[in-house]
Amino acid sequence: MTTKPLAGKSVLVTGAARRIGRVIALTLAEAGAKVAITYCNSQADAEVTLRDLSGYGIQALALRCDLAHPASIDETVAAVVQKFGRLDLLVNNAGVFESAALEDITAAQWDAMFTSNTRAPFLMAKAAHPHLRAATGRIVNVGSLGGIHPWATHGHYCTSKAALHMLSQTMAKAWAPDISVNCIAPGMIVQGEVGEAYEHFSRKTPMQRNGTAQDVAAAALFFATAPHFITGQLLAVDGGLGL
Repeated sequence: MTTKPLAGKSVLVTGAARRIGRVIALTLAEAGAKVAITYCNSQADAEVTLRDLSGYGIQALALRCDLAHPASIDETVAAVVQKFGRLDLLVNNAGVFESAALEDITAAQWDAMFTSNTRAPFLMAKAAHPHLRAATGRIVNVGSLGGIHPWATHGHYCTSKAALHMLSQTMAKAWAPDISVNCIAPGMIVQGEVGEAYEHFSRKTPMQRNGTAQDVAAAALFFATAPHFITGQLLAVDGGLGL
């Protein structure tokens, strides 16, 4: 196997200016891919990530994209294809997280959660579809353990991620054999120093630690390089927390 398994490939990672998305983007760049990232309100972080991506000697691009607006999504995909000439992999990473008592969730909160976590990945995949089909490409969606197991204080979040899991499987079936579609479901993922609440989760986890962004990025790289025959899969990256 080449040390650069994604050499010559073009990828788009949404919401990748910081946190998990940034690590996914850097991991794919290290594997040789040309990488485009999107951001919304994190321009300074996106500029830092863009510089770090370029440090791998690959072409990189950072685009502001408002995932609530279909026109912005269409323009973003078009810009990536214009820059790189093709699109081989879409990683739908962007999303929002919020805690709220179920009885207190407003219609606006509910709609905002689904706009970011379910509607945006659908619209991004739809815009990317013809380019991915031409490249026999791939989609990796980032769901959540909360989409598998209900969390009482995250009803709108859990439901939106469960919908994304089903959307991933639906796309896998609808767009085969040209495009493989898989989904990652991270558990408790932490970066930097953590408090007692996070340590509580690490003690509950069979692997005796919380997950890292690198764990999620490794799963994304797996789906980016695994046999194209693997599709419609939901991979929990949770150290066994969901067992």
